[in-house]
Amino acid sequence: MSDSLSPSITILLADDHLVVRAGLRAILSVANFEVVGEASNGEEAIDLVVKLAPRVVVMDIQMPMVDGIAATRKIKLARAEVQIVILTTFETEADVTRAVNAGAIGYLLKDSPGATIVEAVRAAARGQSTLSPQAAAHLMTRSRGDAPTLSRREIDVLERVAKGASNREVAEALRVSEATVKTHLLHAFEKLGVSDRTAAVTVALERKLIRLA
Repeated sequence: MSDSLSPSITILLADDHLVVRAGLRAILSVANFEVVGEASNGEEAIDLVVKLAPRVVVMDIQMPMVDGIAATRKIKLARAEVQIVILTTFETEADVTRAVNAGAIGYLLKDSPGATIVEAVRAAARGQSTLSPQAAAHLMTRSRGDAPTLSRREIDVLERVAKGASNREVAEALRVSEATVKTHLLHAFEKLGVSDRTAAVTVALERKLIRLA
């Protein structure tokens, strides 16, 4: 059945930038899609999904209140039938893995061609996944079990960070400078493909590179 005769695909746009939402609305208007709502933060996205029950959510990752990955997880718990396509400027292995684990069915970058975004939404409505080439590569690497090797000191630092220690507290415990702790963290971030402490701890725990016990 052609798009002109098939039921419209209802969409919720979740992005904290108005200009991005306006651009997406314009792109999606070329297809048989109906944008039923817009959210400027993750908390609003969750509330609107429960209220409007769109078929697909196009979701940014970095948003106020609740980020896009946490919002994805909560939406899938509340309405499992709603499909979520992540559309972001971030494409680290940690971001991709967290998004997919949270329940996202698609992962694209914001510089993707309009036609690609349209097809990703259409595929999501059918329950089919669409991933950017780099996102797919990240998942393939993870599925093969390829994992970075952290140094003993990087593990020591991350395990203490995981338990809530500040850089100063880690430095005192390991009898090194705070600058050295920061250097170890930056090296761990690079190896794990992340950009912050929380993501580093999350990925390291998921891969069993560190332990909390």
